[in-house]
Amino acid sequence: MQGGRFRRGKRGALKIVPEGKESRARIRARCRKVAAEFDKSQPLSTEEMEVAARQLLAEMELGEGYVGWTMVVLASEFWRDQVAAVPPRRRLFLVPQRMEHLDSCAGECDRLRLDGKRCGACCMAEFQSKAEVLGYQVLVTEGSPLVLQTILSGSVDAIVGVSCLNVLEKAIDKILLAGIPCMAVPLLSNDCNGMSVDEDWVEEMIRLSQGGSGVRTRTYLHLMRAADRLFSPEELERIAPRLRQGPSLSQVNGQGLGGLEPIAATEAIAYDFLTKGGKHSRPFITLAAYDALTGAKGTQADGARHLRSLPDAIRRTALSIETFHKASLVHDDVEDDDAFRYGDPTLHRKFGTATAINVGDYLIGLGYRLVSREAATLGPDVVSDILDCLADAHMKLSEGQGAELVWRDARDKSLKPSDALAIYALKTAPAFEAALYSGLRLAGPAEQYLEPVKQLAKNLGVAFQILNDLKDWHGDENNKRASGGDVFGGRPTVLWALALESLSDEDRADMVSLIDCDVADRETLLRVRQLYMSAGVFETAGQLVDDYQKRAEDIAKGFQPGDLRRLLYYLIDTVLERPAEPVSAIVSTSLQTELSVAAKS
Repeated sequence: MQGGRFRRGKRGALKIVPEGKESRARIRARCRKVAAEFDKSQPLSTEEMEVAARQLLAEMELGEGYVGWTMVVLASEFWRDQVAAVPPRRRLFLVPQRMEHLDSCAGECDRLRLDGKRCGACCMAEFQSKAEVLGYQVLVTEGSPLVLQTILSGSVDAIVGVSCLNVLEKAIDKILLAGIPCMAVPLLSNDCNGMSVDEDWVEEMIRLSQGGSGVRTRTYLHLMRAADRLFSPEELERIAPRLRQGPSLSQVNGQGLGGLEPIAATEAIAYDFLTKGGKHSRPFITLAAYDALTGAKGTQADGARHLRSLPDAIRRTALSIETFHKASLVHDDVEDDDAFRYGDPTLHRKFGTATAINVGDYLIGLGYRLVSREAATLGPDVVSDILDCLADAHMKLSEGQGAELVWRDARDKSLKPSDALAIYALKTAPAFEAALYSGLRLAGPAEQYLEPVKQLAKNLGVAFQILNDLKDWHGDENNKRASGGDVFGGRPTVLWALALESLSDEDRADMVSLIDCDVADRETLLRVRQLYMSAGVFETAGQLVDDYQKRAEDIAKGFQPGDLRRLLYYLIDTVLERPAEPVSAIVSTSLQTELSVAAKS
């Protein structure tokens, strides 16, 4: 099981929309028959969808260019009955973004209908209105984070959507892997430039009658919600009550630290930061690993009820993993002088460097206390083993971060790819290892898992960090980082190391001289990007991600029981979520645009 293969290849070539309504209807009918043969008790993986889609197209003597479109239709048919089982008021309807011209074209719609044609945006607005009347929640498709946030809120149990293939993949792929009932009708333009759609299919989808079979696919949704709920102010206060009992930052009406009693201020800032942002993937890993070894009841239809009965000691251990992560973010932001975190000013920019460092230290202490005080409930051996793993992870992370800081401040900017990867293994892998091991140890003896967990976490962590390096060239809206921030922040990346290894002596000296400058202007960024492109580092790094992912998947194959193995495959696929297009293609297009602009100016 190696999910995401078609995401890595000739993406555009595999996303052709079949021409002709009759052709699309034929493929859709075959998808319905194929989907009826699937085992609905387990989520449909990306690989299973791709294999089935390719086989279906081959049997129909159709080209592989329709693979992406067929996968969307196949997944929709897989989930049809389970979407039908969800009341419309618990469904989310995703609509396309490109509806901005509605006001200007509204007066033309009647005339267009007389001609037998319809404005796509106006048509979509009608579907939105119909869905709202039926009780649907409606959201403009903007990718998986916003969709996932809505799902985690607990108000939605199924998704139906309309968009182009590129956006559908980006918004729904992870949600399908999580086992959330989902259907979609692709637009007839695969690049989101048009709004035409098979209208009768959309009408059928949003009016899907409530009913459906009794089969329920296992889902990680309940566990995801349980991890997310840990960080609501109410639940956080319940399982980890504040000792100082002072007001929270939100209760001092914008007075900031001036509205807090001095001794209670650190606690108030720390708790406020714990409730802000983040995917909470680490506490999810802990809860899900524990669940996988105790019957996987949290993934079943009544998983929400089961998870409400979990001992608070389990919740506190999962919570502790995130407090360590949040502490490392506070300290990293100080060390890198980053301006934003979760879309807000970083703590050191808001409250000062000394206060931020102190809050990070407080979060570390809180993390250890959340586990150490559960010996009576969990047993002293369990607590000792988990604390030892957490301490080891904490020390390795500090070593990795220390190596990065030493390199950043050194005059010699030489770096081997192997050294960059070693830093990644220390900085990122321990967090995955600690989260996974803690969940397994909470369920019972875990000696048999120690070494494979360590190796899987290493490969997953390194791949994750390389992927982050690549994503740095996209920028980061959440943290308001510009593209190329790692270069000018002085962080040692495998991209830098690969460029040093491949460039000529002249180009290598040129690249090193660029980061010696204090000015990170557009021209400098453009030149670094050119050098990276000429060295082929984006393609090489992308291949490294694939290689490390394959190693992680090979290790996951050996895990037992099956519920744990499935969880590991899911983690690998979701943690290593790729951008909508290969980074090399995005950067190349961006580079050409920049060069064109520069030439004109």
